[in-house]
Amino acid sequence: MLRTQTGVLPLPLLLLALLALAAPQLRAQGPPYQTDDPVPVDLHHYEFYVFGTVDGTPRELDSAGPAFEFNWGALPRLQLHAVLPFGVSAPLNNPVYLPDGQGPARFGLTDMELGAKLAWVKESRHTPQIGSFTMFELPTGKSDKGLGVGKTWYKLPVWAQKNIGHWTLDGGAGYTIVPQSGFHDFPYGGFLVKYGLSERLELGTELFAHGGEGPAPPQTEPSAMADLGGYYHFKHHPGRQLLFCYGHSVRGQTENYAYLGMYWTWGKEAKDASAVPPDPLPAVH
Repeated sequence: MLRTQTGVLPLPLLLLALLALAAPQLRAQGPPYQTDDPVPVDLHHYEFYVFGTVDGTPRELDSAGPAFEFNWGALPRLQLHAVLPFGVSAPLNNPVYLPDGQGPARFGLTDMELGAKLAWVKESRHTPQIGSFTMFELPTGKSDKGLGVGKTWYKLPVWAQKNIGHWTLDGGAGYTIVPQSGFHDFPYGGFLVKYGLSERLELGTELFAHGGEGPAPPQTEPSAMADLGGYYHFKHHPGRQLLFCYGHSVRGQTENYAYLGMYWTWGKEAKDASAVPPDPLPAVH
């Protein structure tokens, strides 16, 4: 199954050069890791990614790229999200999996992702921030070529985050619902630790696991992965970052994951406190 939040690019693919807009310094959220977070984009701010990912097993190599992600802080504590991914489905013709896992590599538009991230509990001194990130995977890819599922499918996770000095802890779990023959519903979850080494470099490591996804996708069995990645903040361009991550399974089915992308953020700053609308969701402690 092609993962779009998770979405990916063939390693040789060069990233597109884009014009960055002036922006305040904000951290990239979610990507490049598989573990997400409960922090929506700030109100009236925007995020844009151009990226590529690879997710492969001995049966098949799936990649996304070029892929484009856009996030919008539409309301206080609410982020709207969209990913438009092109990708490759490349069966590896491994004799262990024949007659499945064979055929030519295919490139094209894969399933598009729409979603909404909502922060339910704001972080305080003693409690983490908690939120949901519901996503809908639309059947825009051709399923007969392995570039999509053929029906709308869903991701229903809950994430939590706590900041402790230079450390950031993210974790949570979710459930994927795939109403298509050959695919199974399955749980997933992860725990991520990030550390800010300097104003320009952040590194992180995560453990991420998912259940078996059914006989049709390459992730036929459960797998647990250990990933390493980070963000590089460009000097004199606080709203521009390079994101990178690589991981390999440590238990279960053999699986590799990689992400490489560019990130931009920009938005309006309120002139004074009266310009900021009241938060419709009171903090829960």
